[in-house]
Amino acid sequence: MDRSYWRTVALVTLWQVSASICYYTVFAATTFFRDAFGLARVSVGFVVTALTLGYAVWLLPAGALIDRFGERRSLVLGLVGLATGATLVAGAPSYALLLAAAFVLGSAYATAIPGTNKAIYDAITEGRQNLALGIKQVGVTAGSGISALLVTGLAGVLFWQAGFLIATGVAVVVALLFAVCYEESGDGDGTGYLDFRALSRNRPYRVLVAAGFFLGAALFTTTGYTVLYVEEAVGASAAFGGVVLALVQLFGSVGRVVGGWLSDNLPGDPDVRIGAILIVQSLGSAALFLVVAATATVRGAVVAFSALGFFVLGNTGVYYSYMATLVSSDEMGGATAAGQLSLVAGSIVSPPAFGYLADAAGYRASWWLLAAGTVLAAGLLSYAVRLEPPVDEPAMSE
Repeated sequence: MDRSYWRTVALVTLWQVSASICYYTVFAATTFFRDAFGLARVSVGFVVTALTLGYAVWLLPAGALIDRFGERRSLVLGLVGLATGATLVAGAPSYALLLAAAFVLGSAYATAIPGTNKAIYDAITEGRQNLALGIKQVGVTAGSGISALLVTGLAGVLFWQAGFLIATGVAVVVALLFAVCYEESGDGDGTGYLDFRALSRNRPYRVLVAAGFFLGAALFTTTGYTVLYVEEAVGASAAFGGVVLALVQLFGSVGRVVGGWLSDNLPGDPDVRIGAILIVQSLGSAALFLVVAATATVRGAVVAFSALGFFVLGNTGVYYSYMATLVSSDEMGGATAAGQLSLVAGSIVSPPAFGYLADAAGYRASWWLLAAGTVLAAGLLSYAVRLEPPVDEPAMSE
């Protein structure tokens, strides 16, 4: 692979790492929010909801703007916005302002997936795109794992806001580096916006987006409640919970790279082979939610959550690779935004529901809820794979 390939992948992945460090600080800090503001579990869930609601509100506008004007300026501004949001969360003096700051942070993160996916599919040649996407998606789990260690580790040494402030500094530095070094290769010519109505007539894409609701619910709720579950149900410290969350992210990163490699190298039609990989990942997630629900020891939690991370966090790269077999390259930014919106919609509904069930019936019922959702996602994906993609020249082909 040539130098330009690795230069693009490295820059986009670095951007994703720094953006995810900022965004996922909120997930890592749930136990500290509870202590600092005297919150019940369901109120902790609403902090995650405010974060993801801001993300959801801005996803479609961000995707349309990126398709029209290109990803470079959008990603630079997005990272500056993330740095601002992380600072606001760290300085929030009340629960109401914490919710508002989380909304701002989530809004800035809306540039991430549409912009970085467009960069990959514009700049990387066919046959290399899925691996590049999988590597780029490692930036999400790597950033989340780093944020978990920053927030939980520094809280015991300094104060719980310290991790947020370091994340802010990293984001500013990377935004400057990206602005100087990234060479945009997409059109971004300002000639028009994506026709979302036309996109909605794409049947397999619609089914994939519906499955994304349940995949997003599983992913974001897992990352949002891992630290709290390990602390309360397993009886470990918050710092150890942060280590477990970091392992979830680490194994999720491995799952994303493996999924990307398999998507490039397995035989068969791209939509069928990649859809099949996503189905296996969904069913694996469901089985491991049941295992996590029955886990009550420290060692068991490490093993179960690590394996769960491989599947439930490892499927997002494959999700977008499958999407690229269903839409054209000109639609990729907006299609990615709509697909990500579905993931986020699940994350808005699921964390409070998970917290309510944990309060009312215990954590086992909460994990069973996520297992049922991922089984339903697998069923929808099985149906989508049987539908004929309507796009003559998809963003990704043989």
